[in-house]
Amino acid sequence: MVDFGNRLKTLRISNSMTQSELAAQLNITKSVISAYETGARLPSYSVLIGLAEIFHVTTDYLLGVEKRNELDLSGLSYEEKEAMFQLVQAIKHRSRPPFQ
Repeated sequence: MVDFGNRLKTLRISNSMTQSELAAQLNITKSVISAYETGARLPSYSVLIGLAEIFHVTTDYLLGVEKRNELDLSGLSYEEKEAMFQLVQAIKHRSRPPFQ
């Protein structure tokens, strides 16, 4: 699953994170993150879910099942990225038809 590794690396870099920082958040080693990014290894379900939560994406996106447009948030602080995420969620929620 080369797509997974590429998506993970892209998300990590666009969020200005090192492999060590991401590994620390997931309670795993930097070498495991490296193995994910090179396609040498796939994550467990719990790590996959953790990655989705950290990067505010779906597990389907990480696995290459779901395609989506990406917004470049590089240069923004974590707090600014979080605010953008909340704004996008609010817009998605607002644009749903009632009683869906």
